[in-house]
Amino acid sequence: MLTRLTFQLRCRSSNAGDSQLLPLPSQARVVICGGGIVGTSVAYHLAKLGWTEIVLLEQGRLGAGTTRLCAGIISVAKPISIECRMADYSNSLYQRLEEETGVKTGYVKTGSLCLAQNQDRFLSLKRLASRLKVIGINCNIIKPKEVAKLHPLVNIHDLVGALHLPGDAVVSPPDVNHALAVAAAGQGVQILERTGVQQVVVEKGHVTAVETERGSIECEYFVNCAGQWAYELGQASEVKVSVPLHGCEHFYLLTKPLQELLPPNIPVVMDMDGRIYVRPWQGGLLSGGFEKNPKPIFTEGRNQLEIQNMQEDWDHFEPMLSGLLRRMPGLESAEIHQLVNCPESFTPDMRCLMGETPGVTGYYVLAGMNSSGLAFAGGAGKYLAEWMTYGYPTANVWPLDIKRFGNLQSSRTFLRHRVMEVMPLLYELKVPRWDFQTGRQLRTSPLYDRLDTQGARWMEKHGFERPKYFVPAGKDLLSLDQSKTFYKPDWFDIVGAEVKCCKEAVCVIDMSSFTKFELSSSGDQALELLQHLCANDLDVPVGHIVHTGMLNERGGYENDCSVVRLSRNSFFIISPTDQQVHCWSWIKKHMPSDPQLHLEDVSWKYTALNLIGPRAMDVLAELSYVSMTPDHFPSMFCKEMSVGYANGIRVMSMTHTGEPGFMLYIPIEYALHVYNEVMSVGQKYGIRNAGYYALRSLRIEKFFAFWGQDLDAFTTPLECGREFRVKFDKNTDFLGREALMQQRQVGASRRFVMLVLEDHDTELDLWPWWGEPIYRNDHLAGTTTSSAYSYTLERHVCLGFVSPPPGPEGLPTPITPDFINRGDYEVDIAGQRFPAKAKLYPFSSLFTQQKRRKDDLELSNLQGK
Repeated sequence: MLTRLTFQLRCRSSNAGDSQLLPLPSQARVVICGGGIVGTSVAYHLAKLGWTEIVLLEQGRLGAGTTRLCAGIISVAKPISIECRMADYSNSLYQRLEEETGVKTGYVKTGSLCLAQNQDRFLSLKRLASRLKVIGINCNIIKPKEVAKLHPLVNIHDLVGALHLPGDAVVSPPDVNHALAVAAAGQGVQILERTGVQQVVVEKGHVTAVETERGSIECEYFVNCAGQWAYELGQASEVKVSVPLHGCEHFYLLTKPLQELLPPNIPVVMDMDGRIYVRPWQGGLLSGGFEKNPKPIFTEGRNQLEIQNMQEDWDHFEPMLSGLLRRMPGLESAEIHQLVNCPESFTPDMRCLMGETPGVTGYYVLAGMNSSGLAFAGGAGKYLAEWMTYGYPTANVWPLDIKRFGNLQSSRTFLRHRVMEVMPLLYELKVPRWDFQTGRQLRTSPLYDRLDTQGARWMEKHGFERPKYFVPAGKDLLSLDQSKTFYKPDWFDIVGAEVKCCKEAVCVIDMSSFTKFELSSSGDQALELLQHLCANDLDVPVGHIVHTGMLNERGGYENDCSVVRLSRNSFFIISPTDQQVHCWSWIKKHMPSDPQLHLEDVSWKYTALNLIGPRAMDVLAELSYVSMTPDHFPSMFCKEMSVGYANGIRVMSMTHTGEPGFMLYIPIEYALHVYNEVMSVGQKYGIRNAGYYALRSLRIEKFFAFWGQDLDAFTTPLECGREFRVKFDKNTDFLGREALMQQRQVGASRRFVMLVLEDHDTELDLWPWWGEPIYRNDHLAGTTTSSAYSYTLERHVCLGFVSPPPGPEGLPTPITPDFINRGDYEVDIAGQRFPAKAKLYPFSSLFTQQKRRKDDLELSNLQGK
């Protein structure tokens, strides 16, 4: 048994919370709330990294909560790479825990089988297999007959294939939790059972103590691993912390030992089309699933009556039981041991919540595991411990960062409705660019209704509705909305027409969702802050626009933005939509405490219209009576102008696509007027609406990298061809300068490239989307980060990073232009490789030059004749 450790609770001193730097981890105290596998894993990994003051609190007995009800499956079959990595690390950790602690964990390497009942599911498994091989995970695509050999109970008559993951495993969750706790306690972690947390004390924006049922514990760090109750715990403190998750009932069935005992290492079966999973359990089977009609719970908070009423519900489980018997008919005669009903927490986007909260320094969260707590706990605990120790984890965890959400996703009604969609989606077939259907129309542009009546089809980003494309009158809307495919989509011609209009006439795209901040000061404080935060030089004349990155100390992009100098001491900052919380917290984190320095989020104040195309200047000139030619309105410049009857419109000569045009930032009360005027005047110039799919095609063929898709906190300007946006020649220090200077000296070991697919049939072949492996001379060299069809080149264009193989001692090798230009490249799409040409500059520029030379040659020949 785990020895109970005594802990002397200390009262907070009266001067706690004075504005000071947080102590080093070895000197600081961290309190972790939650004694399940997730919280215990965090404690274990913090101790491994040298923390000496760690307190783990559990309201009941350690591991007596939902951990004991967990199905105990560790599978790397996850939708995104960072989740695959976490599950892979958890697998290796649990495998060695028994040797490290002497505590048996029930670890058995069974492998797993992901079944496909149709070709679309089979394609999704092939795509997953390609991504898993990139990160070194062994997997194989197999035929139905091979499935039958590996698991004789599986009915294979309706299968088209499967993905075999031989490294997957099963464990006993309570025993794993016990082993982690023993290991953590052996490294000095103090564990307090039956100690509930009442609130976290915050002073001057910093965690200072935790109030428990047994007194107050001073601490500098707090980790909310409260699982089902993480939301309530976040709301319990005076300074409320948003932890967007919601509980649902989750059912699984236990059978008694079968007449013919199954070997303990028989593979786990995941039949996602049948919505079930099956694993061996004490000579019988354990089977659960993710039904289409889940039952949300705990909407009213910590309702003990709801917990007590979580009993068997055979009517609700019947569809999954039917699915189990269809897949394994031999179980008809099996005896049932128990139907278990346990709570699981789910997040709005099916990804867990990790990281430091934006409003409180020292308050971390690791929760919302979406029924994968066991599989993720080891890896997630490791990454969070690194984050707390070094200030960043050793992998890009932005897809899991809690700052991807804001307070707008904390509505209980929103969460209840969203998790009813999320839970079935775990096993739903998700084709590229699918959209959530619940919690929509939360944030909209003033033009939403106007655009909707003109055929706009919408997607959602950070709660904001954005147009994908516009369906012309007479098109079959239903078939467009239901077109889910890995091949050429139904909107292909629609987006092509929008792109053509952007290049030949003028289009309008509503881009109001962009994050918009204003930074101002009485003196030079605003400029000094931006010069410290930004890699590019912001000391430019008033009216100039600067594209720049905000880098971290490693030289990686924390933000990619455009900054306009409105006046000597006032700046307008434009960032990606999903950067609203992250960018705000990053700037506030580095802002000095100066009452003369002011940061304001003005995202809601302005509607943004992007006028793209060669006739954009004609439209604006007619509406403003001002010449908009490059001589009078140079590129990357901003003027405050009148458009129609409206004053105070910020007009900027940029489009985020490389095409000519203007961005208009319009005070929201003028938005409808300006839009109507633009559309009215633009009729003679062939104006039309366009959406983000056209924008994506335009920016990718122009080799424009976007943050969150191509750039992240581990990408430096030198790796993505943006060295010219770094003020190396200025005697100005900025975050990341030292790291960039060092990388500049030794050379970058990877490079952002553009690849155009060859011998790829757009009509018949699978489309690339993102995450596809890139091969150079038949060796893995990198992965794609984004892709789109180029209507100019009439080919698919992929963007991504490539690296040379490591040197003799495993050290990174500097990449050279020769390495890129002299290789034979292929892009792997679901196991099929397509040759590609790689370049360091936009193919569209080369294409345009060649076309111009061809046109000139034809003209000269005609004139000669």
